[in-house]
Amino acid sequence: MPVQINNFIRFSESIKTREDMRVVSVTIRPLISDCTGDIYFTDLQLQEGSRLTGYTPHTTTMLKNVENPPKYFNAVVRSGDTLVLHTSGGTTTGLDCYIYPNQAMKAGSIKLSQGAGSHEAVFLSSANAGDEFALLASRRRCLKNGNVTPKNGFYQYTAVHDDKHQVQLKKGKSARVYFEFKEMMEGDPRL
Repeated sequence: MPVQINNFIRFSESIKTREDMRVVSVTIRPLISDCTGDIYFTDLQLQEGSRLTGYTPHTTTMLKNVENPPKYFNAVVRSGDTLVLHTSGGTTTGLDCYIYPNQAMKAGSIKLSQGAGSHEAVFLSSANAGDEFALLASRRRCLKNGNVTPKNGFYQYTAVHDDKHQVQLKKGKSARVYFEFKEMMEGDPRL
């Protein structure tokens, strides 16, 4: 029979890194002294930024598939544009984004973001005409021509109803953009 524990204490700690360096791994070694009783460690969460946010459960406990097939949106973007996706699902879902540059671009020239610029993702590899860049929320992968490539930022998602996405390219450059997602509905209540 599982033990019920109702008195968890949440600890938080900041880790400072040099801005030009990427964190590859983190090792945590708890040091406990002068204590008696049982200690349970659960749900380690690492996050970027200067503000602590709350715990979020995995979406599979709250979502269910809609019977509709996946939705697809295509666009051609020059320099930058805001694309509006209409969704009829009942809740937020992950968005798979594919970008096909028409000209060569320097590293960091391709950016995606939500609404007014939040949740920005930047591809850190340079681009050649015809390359395929894929930011796949469904698989948590960032790819260039099918191979893992570095990015800064966040995977994208679609909100309910009209959802805005900014695509930013180097000034005067263009790319074909393809978005794909599977609509989801809210599942059973958590409680």
